[in-house]
Amino acid sequence: MDKAEFRKEALVKLKKVSKAPNRYKIDKTVIQKLYDYIKQINAKNIMLYIPLDIEVDIMPLIVRLKREKKAIYVPFMEGKSFRLVKYRLPLEVKKFKVKEPRISREYNKKIDLAIVPIVGTDKSMRRVGFGKGMYDRFFEKKSKNIKKTVFVMRILSYSREIITDNYDVKGELLISKTVLLNWSANVRIN
Repeated sequence: MDKAEFRKEALVKLKKVSKAPNRYKIDKTVIQKLYDYIKQINAKNIMLYIPLDIEVDIMPLIVRLKREKKAIYVPFMEGKSFRLVKYRLPLEVKKFKVKEPRISREYNKKIDLAIVPIVGTDKSMRRVGFGKGMYDRFFEKKSKNIKKTVFVMRILSYSREIITDNYDVKGELLISKTVLLNWSANVRIN
């Protein structure tokens, strides 16, 4: 199976679970694992995302981290990639139905933790996304400023074969409803 076929199958699974009545419970479980990890590594500057319907709804996490005075940055789309901007309200609906803050200055400093939504992954620990390449282009330019990258998804879509490319974003940790996988230690935690 190639990446395009894998992505198509994974998206079907994600769309199905995003309509399930237990998706809120799934999201709450993933958010708690994320929060625990953020506390464990004492991350202060955090890159998050504003979720689409099929992604883990991390908005409660954003609110909690803002209350704790963490610096939250989110993607702001520009052309075929994006730049990081400070998270702030109001949010506007943009291209691909993505919500983002109004235009603001780019953030170019160190990020302690990047939390990245994925469609799936393979044994090389690289991201299969929506196929637009935005995260790949961003990480190509900014990876030196990002200490750790965590992938999140509601349910695991995993290929035992390598289907990703060398330019696909690589993560250290994957968190889903039932899996917390630490690739840097090569350990499945649960």
